Amino acid sequence: MRNFACVFLLVFFVSGCTTNNEGHRQSLHETNQNTRGLTVVEDVVFESEGVQLAGSLYIPKHAKAAVVLVHGSDPVPRMTKLAESLSKNDLLVLTYDKRGVGKSGGIYIGPSLGTNNISVDNLTLLAKDASAAVNIISQYNKELPIGLVGASQAGWIIPIAALNNPAIEFMVLFSSPTITTLEQLRFQFYTNGREDFWDNHTDEDARAHIISAPDRYQFEATDPKDSLNTLSIPGLWLFGEQDIQVPVKMCMEQLNGLKAQGKPFEYVLFPSLGHDTNKPEPLDIAIQWIKRNATSYSSGIVFFAHK
Repeated sequence: MRNFACVFLLVFFVSGCTTNNEGHRQSLHETNQNTRGLTVVEDVVFESEGVQLAGSLYIPKHAKAAVVLVHGSDPVPRMTKLAESLSKNDLLVLTYDKRGVGKSGGIYIGPSLGTNNISVDNLTLLAKDASAAVNIISQYNKELPIGLVGASQAGWIIPIAALNNPAIEFMVLFSSPTITTLEQLRFQFYTNGREDFWDNHTDEDARAHIISAPDRYQFEATDPKDSLNTLSIPGLWLFGEQDIQVPVKMCMEQLNGLKAQGKPFEYVLFPSLGHDTNKPEPLDIAIQWIKRNATSYSSGIVFFAHK
């Protein structure tokens, strides 16, 4: 498939099986003594599909669950601020530099380089990277439930990783699509970055365009529902109603369809927010949801929040 420039998702989260499950780690620094209940941060280096990926592990004294942070579409390094926030809330966190970024090896694929970063091959490769990170974090505490947390493009990556790695027990997705990659492009070209788009268009307008508009590019689409239809792990989506990169009403409708089939999927809509849902209220809801699900895992019951 030929490469091409693809105007694509701006992401607010700094954005498989591993070929080496051991990973190399060394102490980076301690924010304070762990005996005081504060977070210890360690360097981690692990292998995925023939390259070394570098990141940081945030280790709180009383971890309730473990999460790996998954990147969006941009060439982003590890997400330290988000990791710090989550670890302060008793979550063990692994965040790593995206493939080809920072201290991680490999090649970054993206529109800035004139390449298709939503090709099936690239999304599958990034899912393998996330899965390799899960295999590393699982070594630190095998009793903790492990989940993936990501935004935007991660909506295609996380379901693929979760489908192929049984160690992944839950997922949290901020402003992430449930539609296909080609449908996403149709919507994004339609909104064209206009902040006032929803002042002049209805959801029906957007839906009709997504369904009928011709594709500007021809490549195989990735549909996250292919994985979501098979997955049975809890999932939480957080949407901003003013989003002009993800058609949230259409995604919510699809999630309702999956919930009607018995899938443990939930979502929360924030009317005043757009694509950037990295805000205190959505983050707090996500953290509390993770902790409640972690409690249900330890007690052997299933718990679903935010119906």
